[in-house]
Amino acid sequence: MSALAAADQAHLEKNYAKAIDLYRQALAQDPTRFDAWYGLASAQASLLEYGEAIAAYRFALALRPDDMGLRVNLASALFALGYVTEAVRNYQMAAASGDAKVRAMSLRNLACIAPGDPALDNRSVLDIRQRWCAEEAAGIRTVQPCTAPGPRLRIAYYGSFFADKNWMKMYLGAINAHDRKRFEVNLIVDGPLPSAACGYQDHDDDRVWGVSGVSNAELARHIAAAKIDVLVDLNGYSHQKRLPLLLHRAAPVQIAWQGMYATTGFPHVDALIADAAALPCGEERHYTEHIHRVRGTYLAFDFFYEAPEVSPPPSLRTGYITFGSLSSAYKLTPQTLQAWSQILRANPTSRLLLRNAALDKNSNRADLLARFTDLDIAADRLTLLGSGEHLEFLRTYAQIDIALDAFPYNGGTTTAEALWQGVPLLTIDGDRWAGRTSRSILAAAGLSEWVAPDVPSFVAMAAKLAHADLAPARRVQRANIAASPACDVVSLCRDLEALYLSLSMSAGRG
Repeated sequence: MSALAAADQAHLEKNYAKAIDLYRQALAQDPTRFDAWYGLASAQASLLEYGEAIAAYRFALALRPDDMGLRVNLASALFALGYVTEAVRNYQMAAASGDAKVRAMSLRNLACIAPGDPALDNRSVLDIRQRWCAEEAAGIRTVQPCTAPGPRLRIAYYGSFFADKNWMKMYLGAINAHDRKRFEVNLIVDGPLPSAACGYQDHDDDRVWGVSGVSNAELARHIAAAKIDVLVDLNGYSHQKRLPLLLHRAAPVQIAWQGMYATTGFPHVDALIADAAALPCGEERHYTEHIHRVRGTYLAFDFFYEAPEVSPPPSLRTGYITFGSLSSAYKLTPQTLQAWSQILRANPTSRLLLRNAALDKNSNRADLLARFTDLDIAADRLTLLGSGEHLEFLRTYAQIDIALDAFPYNGGTTTAEALWQGVPLLTIDGDRWAGRTSRSILAAAGLSEWVAPDVPSFVAMAAKLAHADLAPARRVQRANIAASPACDVVSLCRDLEALYLSLSMSAGRG
């Protein structure tokens, strides 16, 4: 058996490390073998070694530049490490493919990642998402929603993260606060069911639906049969395959709350939940939905689980400032790294700590180090950490004096967590919703002074804060935030309830 055939067999058996070694042997014999480069790249991507996979995909693409399926795979690897603009460009090329499967995959992925591409404006994001919606809507027939007025309004929230307490702190506070005398609460769950350990406060009349594996069409029929009055999407583009449920129009009122970061692009969404900081007035033209702005922040959170105690600024111990970010690797755009590097150069004794799951892999770490080297930042000024259990992840903030946000795709949960751990977080006022989620939380927390209007101000703000006494504010920050609108989940719930009632009346519910 040839090295290439043996590599393919190992790949088929999911023995990726063995396949990689054999593909390299095949390429040593013939470096022009497309199948060997493609197989090598795919095996590396399966191991999440995107730094190596990108290079191998590029070699394969040089041999077959018209292979659009290959471009989709390259784009996915590029996006995983923050090369978002290049990923979008490759997806856009693949979206013109005559292969229906490649086209559909490209449009779906473009719709997901478009808000994080600094080269796209709001109009472009709208166009991309509407194009994907049109593709998804083909062949879908709407369900006739049922209206049967009763003593309580029937609300259904659907999502896939109900068992993940770290994500659910941004949702469950408001859901738990519902007045069960006026509202029937349904949770439609893809994945493990909610529990007290995950922050869910069970009520006797709540209904929890386990729907993993149920198609959108079948689920829509069940929702209509249950006479749900208001259907609320909690995941958006974070669980994209369930988002087209909204195309079936299974409920008289359909609302998108979280996970969008731009318009859904869908025609059957009656309201999109936002706030004045995340989505200022005047941007409605870039949205297919009616915008409903709540008081405070639409991201009001309830830190209902154990978190580490707030620690003193580490600079008191180390003698130097440590900037840090726990943002996912796909948010680390070239523009973000350039801004962070400017901060490091302006503060020559400082360090930068980064932590995310992608940094578990050697090639991803090497890729990031090389990017900083190109920006004149030496490796000894960087601390790169990989994944960890959530409590351990939060303990990382004990090593960070000042948190830095990514852009144009900000943090959400990472912003809430940094602030909860007493760490100041600096962000930039973005030109899109995805670039204003931190602004939304900071404004509600009374910390708008940490929102910079542009990159030079961001750099200057970091330098000023690096010379400040960080300890006093750090000691009281958690208590201050807990008492602020950033954590006022009850008020957020009342705003949502008022919207649900108003839209239901307009939809004909008596």
